[in-house]
Amino acid sequence: MKPRISMITLGVRDLEESVRFYEQGLGLPRMNSPPEVAFFTLHGTWLGLYSRESLAEDAGVPADGTGFAGFTIAHNVDSEAAVDELLEQAISAGARLMKPAQKVFWGGYSGYFADPDGYLWEVAHNPLFWVGPKDEDEQPSPAADPRDAHG
Repeated sequence: MKPRISMITLGVRDLEESVRFYEQGLGLPRMNSPPEVAFFTLHGTWLGLYSRESLAEDAGVPADGTGFAGFTIAHNVDSEAAVDELLEQAISAGARLMKPAQKVFWGGYSGYFADPDGYLWEVAHNPLFWVGPKDEDEQPSPAADPRDAHG
């Protein structure tokens, strides 16, 4: 197995509400897709939204799961202020604040929100190291290649 996650698909109760939350509320870029599913491009992976019942049927499991799903989705940002800003954006878009942003035991700063279907998102700033792919605007441009400086 190659070390990557290609897509995270969330089984949602109301596809239209979830699309509105992720596309308009959080500003994720939506891809063209059939009406029964929605795909969003993320830096390094995709996020898929599909009806909870259909996704459970596809996986061959019951759709009536409740309680803590046993995982969270994390989104790292570059500052404590950015954590606060993104949590506010999510709350304004209809998310529920589950844990206010605060200093955490591992040395960072994070908080949690739940999307319209209760999926937990951690918004975190890790001052020790960056987690995940760098934002495209932080990638060195080809002209910034050190080999080009000696040209």
